[in-house]
Parts: sequence; structure tokens; C-alpha cells
Amino acid sequence: MGDVPHNPPPPPGPPAGNGGPAHNGAQAHDGAQAHDGGSAGDAHVDRLLLGAATSTQAHVCVLFVLAEDGRVLMMDAESGLPEPFSRSWVLIRSTDQSPVAMAVRQRRLVWVPDREAMAREFPLVALAFPYGFALAVAPLVDRDGEVRGAMMLLWPPAPARRPTRHQLDVLTATCADLAEIVPRGNRPVPPGHQPRVLTREPPGGEDLLTCLNRLPEGYCMLDVEGRLTLVTAPAEELLQAEAGELTGKRPWDALPWLGEPAYEDRYRAAVVSQEVTYFTTRNPGGQWLAFHLYPGLAGVTMRVTPSTMARDPRPVMPDQLVAADRPPRLVALHEMLHLATTLARAVTAQEVINLVADHVMPAYHVQALAILTSRGGRMQVAASRGYSEKAIEEYDGQPLLHLSPGHPLAAGAPAFFGTWAELRATYPEAIRSDDMSAWAFLPLTAGGRTAGMCILAYDRPHRFTTDERASLTALSGLIAQAFERARLYDVKHQFAQSLQSSLLPRTLPGIPGLEVVARYLPATPGMDIGGDFYDLIRLEEKVAAAVIGDVQGHDVTAAALMGQVRTAIHAHASAGANPGEVLAHTNRLLNELAPDRFTSCLYISVDLGRSMACVASAGHLPALLRRPGEPAQVVESAPGLLLGIEPGTEYATTQLALPPGSVLALYTDGLIEVPGHDLGEAIGDLAAGFAPAPDQPLTDVAEDMIAAAAAVEHRADDIAMLLLRTGPA
Repeated sequence: MGDVPHNPPPPPGPPAGNGGPAHNGAQAHDGAQAHDGGSAGDAHVDRLLLGAATSTQAHVCVLFVLAEDGRVLMMDAESGLPEPFSRSWVLIRSTDQSPVAMAVRQRRLVWVPDREAMAREFPLVALAFPYGFALAVAPLVDRDGEVRGAMMLLWPPAPARRPTRHQLDVLTATCADLAEIVPRGNRPVPPGHQPRVLTREPPGGEDLLTCLNRLPEGYCMLDVEGRLTLVTAPAEELLQAEAGELTGKRPWDALPWLGEPAYEDRYRAAVVSQEVTYFTTRNPGGQWLAFHLYPGLAGVTMRVTPSTMARDPRPVMPDQLVAADRPPRLVALHEMLHLATTLARAVTAQEVINLVADHVMPAYHVQALAILTSRGGRMQVAASRGYSEKAIEEYDGQPLLHLSPGHPLAAGAPAFFGTWAELRATYPEAIRSDDMSAWAFLPLTAGGRTAGMCILAYDRPHRFTTDERASLTALSGLIAQAFERARLYDVKHQFAQSLQSSLLPRTLPGIPGLEVVARYLPATPGMDIGGDFYDLIRLEEKVAAAVIGDVQGHDVTAAALMGQVRTAIHAHASAGANPGEVLAHTNRLLNELAPDRFTSCLYISVDLGRSMACVASAGHLPALLRRPGEPAQVVESAPGLLLGIEPGTEYATTQLALPPGSVLALYTDGLIEVPGHDLGEAIGDLAAGFAPAPDQPLTDVAEDMIAAAAAVEHRADDIAMLLLRTGPA
């Protein structure tokens, strides 16, 4: 299971300590941290590290050394790691459930062939770094048997493959050499420590640039830190920036229009997995570009080409006979395409309305916009921009029976009125709101069904040209499709949330001597729903079980499966199974019900009579415990596989003293997870701030803990939390 005994025979060649694999053009960046042995020692270490990577064809190599009397593994040098990875792994606790810490603790080589194996053996690492790669970590053990640190190498994913004999030989020899050079683990971590970043000389030079400049496509070279080292002339033209402005900078830092995190993530995925990635976006001139990223040992080659999404940028021109009446700026075709792609990302009806207002009103010089729908035989203003509250009240609630058969909302055909007189002549019952003087009525029809109507209003008479009518009619189709899709999503989202809420316990059982408070926050509208759940099960008069978990996925299936998991746990717990057996039985059931879904779960049995707790975990975040008179601590328990991976998995239990007045906190990842922030640090920060006073109501403690997450405008994940306080003896 992901490990190889650390006892391959030594390789032929020089004995340990007399060199090692050859240097491959390595350079250490200025400002690197120095070993106790000085720069000469650093250079020797760097040659060994890069030599091992070159000899084994690894695209990433990292050296960790022990510090703080062996409590911390400190990244000393690395080559090939993207900066976010490096930042997250600069310091690793030797007790962490990670490949590096395990290799040092168990004094053996740890091998993880692919992403699935990482999820099975190190689920928190897999969640933090969701990329495919193979990983080997070997401890540095000196001649006296003392562990000095560890070396880590990364390759592209290698499912169902073990390291080769050559790779094992190189790892063994290099680790033996490094163990005699790096210092012992009794030194402190220097303030602001950063590892040395080792680079390999990229291929290039003036001849390469001259050659690439002859090609019609744009080419850029990035080092492993994502900084541009070469930009060809065609790339300058496509990126609309000069090479001098870009060299030495990351593209997403130098070019604001590449600042979306998803683009940088494609670069990280290419570097870590050594697989080609790509994305498309528009440059400031509106031209669609395709970016293909080809990774290598020394960095990434990025090809930039005009995308097949590109269109003729010439604007849609009005009828020349009425050119004097046209708006100063009409929508160009590429702007329509931009609106279409933007609407494709809209999730809720309100997002659709906001996007339409932001794009259409300035482009057509519209002063007011409203989207009408019908409900119960009456018109309903779904949203508006620019209309007064009085105008909205005049439309809202008007019976559809009062509309003439030819009214756009009833007829399902667009209608344009350049003056109030034209509208009044056609519809004598029409209402003039806010002294508007021209209107476009655009039915929102999708799939043969008219879902509503979009009204564009102008504060002065307006002559609608032939091209303008055509573009507005086409625009109504885009809006209709997006609005209908968003409406269906809203219905589905509300249904899923209702389903999820109905499956969570409405009330928790009252147990003498145990105070319990639960909180649940759904994801904000427009985000996916979650599968978080919690429960409190009364087992005996003074024995209860606290349960919390998270079903993989953000959909109706996840919500339904959450209910089945809750029911299974409740049934096995009530039948008298211990915490480990409850998780084992539930795991077997989950493998039968949904073999493609994983679930994390934390089960804690609380015995008030014995003042003890028994903990079992299936890959869930650890609980927090605050005993009277002590600081809060993270409850360390034996890690277990997520439910739903292996049907025969057994789950170990951990006993825990729970004196009267103790407070337990169980929670899901939505409470603490922040993109780019280390999960272990987030758990530590939560524990540091968990200090409930003996007389503080548990409801206040819960509100304090969840306040920051509740204030987030766009919450992508749901949150479940369960607090328990044991009463006085």
C-alpha cells in the first residue's frame, strides 16, 4: 500500500559520500539559505539533489531537513515546484499525515503512484493538491542510524507501477550521501525561512529566439516558478505587450486580463502532472486566444495562437438611411459573443439580469430595463434596472387578461415603438412610466416556451434600424436561454436544499448532563449544494454518539446519499456497534449504494458516566477539545479511509478522557477552508481561537465560530457544526 522497503542494494560506482549523480546545469537563486557548512556545502547538496532528479527523470526534487528537535520538517531546497506548492510545504510537522512525515517517522520509502492512491492513503493531501503525479519520499538516515530529513521526487502519474530498480538505487545512494552532509535536527527554524530554489538552465539563446520568431504562432518560455524567460515577436503581438515588459514576470501578474485564478491553475497542473494543459480567453483587443502549455523539466513552453472562437470584430452597422438616429455605439459582434459566454457562466436568474443590464444598457444607450414573467395569471417584475419604484408597481401584478391578443407578452413576437404615440396607437391601454419615449419589447422564448419578456426603454424618441432590430431580437434569444437555464437551476437548487434540510435532524435528543448545539449553513444561492450532515444519537441513558460528515459531490445525489448515510449510521449505532464497527458497516453499505462516491465521517461516542469518549474517523477533519483549565487541542485519532473506497476497511478507535465541563467541536471543511491557505494551519488557527468560557452559553460559542463564514457573500460550500459540553459531575 504505497510503500517500498528501504533496502535496495547499493548502486555500482563511487561509494557513498564521494560525489553522486552528475550536476545538470543547476543554479541556486541569490539569497538562498546556507547550511552550517557554508556555500560549499550548499553547492554539494544542490548537485546531489539535481543529479538524482536528472538520473531518475523526475521533474520535481525537494530536500527536507529536520528542525526544532525533530518536530518540524523544513524545506531546504527545491526544483520544479510551483510557488503555491512550495509555500504550502515549507514547514511540515513530523506528526502530519503526509508522505514526507510518514517516510521520516517510519524510516522507509513512501511511494504514491497516482492521484487515486493519494486519495486513499493521504486524503487531506489529495484534497489540498488535486493534481495527478507520482511521488517518492525517502528518509535521510546517517551511518549512526539518525534520521536527518527526507528527499522527495515527483514524476507524471504512474498507475499500477512501482519505482524501477534504477530509481530505487539512485534514491538510496543520494539519501545516504545527503545524510552525511545536512545538519542534525536540533536547530530552530529561521524567521521567514524560504527554501533555495534550484533551476536548470533552459534551452535557448539568440539562435532559438530567431528561429521561433519565424513561426506564425506565438511562443513563450516559463521557468518552473512561472516567470517568463523568452517571448517571441508573434507572442508580443498577440499578448499586446513587449517582451521587455514581460520577461522575469509571471503572465498573470504582468497581464491583468490573465489574472483569473483558473489560468494560473492550468500552469500549475501542467508543471505538477507533466501533462499538456490549455485554456482560451480574450486579449484587451477582444481577440480570442488559445494557450497550450507543454511542460518539461526546466519549465513550460507556452504556445499562443488565435482561437477558433475568434470572430470578425467589425461592428454591426445600422441602416445608412437613418444613420443620424442611431446610438453613438452599437454592439459589435465580438461583444455579443462576450455576452453569450458570460451568460453561459451565470447560474441564478439574478445573475442573468445583472449581466444583461451591465452589457446591454450601455451598448444600446438604454435608460431602463425590466424582465417580466407571469405567475398565477398576473405579470411579475422579475428584476429591473433604471425604473422607479412607482413604475415597477404599475407593471407588477397586472392581470394578463387585460392584455390585448397582440401584446408582445401574449403574442410571443418582438415589437419596437420609436415614440409614445406609436405605442399608444397600437395599445391604447399601455402605461407610460417615468416619461419614457421609446420601447423594445423582446419576448424571452426558449425551447418553444415563452418564459417572459425583456423591456428596453429610452428616455427620448428612438428610430430602430433594421440591423438594430435584428441584433436585439438575437439578443433576446441569448437572454431567454440563459434565463430559462437559471430558472431551472433555481428550482433544482431550492429542491435540493429542501431535500437536504429535510434529511437533517429537526431536533436533537435531550440527554441529561450533555449540552448540545448544532449549526448548518447552506452554500449561498448560485453555488452548488453540499452533502454535509450531523447527528446526535442517544444510545443509553448516559451514552450518546455525535456524528458529522461530508458526502462527496454538490448535487441532489449527494443530498440523497447523505440521508442514507445518516440512516445507516443511526441503525448500526443503535444496534450496539462500537464507533469503528459503525463506520465499517456503513462503509460496506456505501460501497454497494454508490461506489463512485466518497464520504468523510467523524464518529464520537460520549460516555458521561465514565467521563470518556471513543473516536473513530473516516478521513474527516479532527475534532477540537477544550478541557476545563486547559487550552484547546486538536483531537488526534487514527486516520481511516474515506467511506466508499474499500468495502473491507476496518476503522481503529481512540479513547479520550472527557472530564465534566469539557467542550467538543465537530465541523466540516466549509468552516475553515480558504483557497490557497494550508488546511493544517487553518485547523490550528481554529483551535487557537477555540476558548469557550465555563459560563458562556454554547449557542454564543457556536455563533462566534460561524460568524466569519456566515458573513461571506459567496459561500461555495455548506457548513455543518456540532458542539457538545459535558455537564458538571
